[in-house]
Amino acid sequence: QVQLAESGGDSVQAGGSLTLSCAMSGLSGNNYCLGWFRVTPTEEREGIASFYTGRMNPYYVDSVKGRFTISQDSAKSTMYLQMNSLKPEDTAIYFCAAGVPRNTYKLCPPLSAVFNSWGQGTQVTVSS
Repeated sequence: QVQLAESGGDSVQAGGSLTLSCAMSGLSGNNYCLGWFRVTPTEEREGIASFYTGRMNPYYVDSVKGRFTISQDSAKSTMYLQMNSLKPEDTAIYFCAAGVPRNTYKLCPPLSAVFNSWGQGTQVTVSS
């Protein structure tokens, strides 16, 4: 059973940086979609970054492109989201997620339907 647990959420000033971590267990092999999502104070869910573990060619939503970086440690037990140049509109609860790709090309876009395992979330608050 896949289990995910986020950490690293905090309150920061605009322009600051944070790194979120996602401790992962129950993943076997190298055939997974991994990603980060967020739910805003207005309860909008947004997929922001994701990749297929068999190749590091991540997707980023336009609102975070160039500011956020998704990565995984060499042991493949922790996934990260490095967030730079944070803006107040980045305020949200951030969730990590995992799933098995169900398409021939192993595409893993940051869409909820791709993922079926979720962490409990960690709060990020960015003040102006």
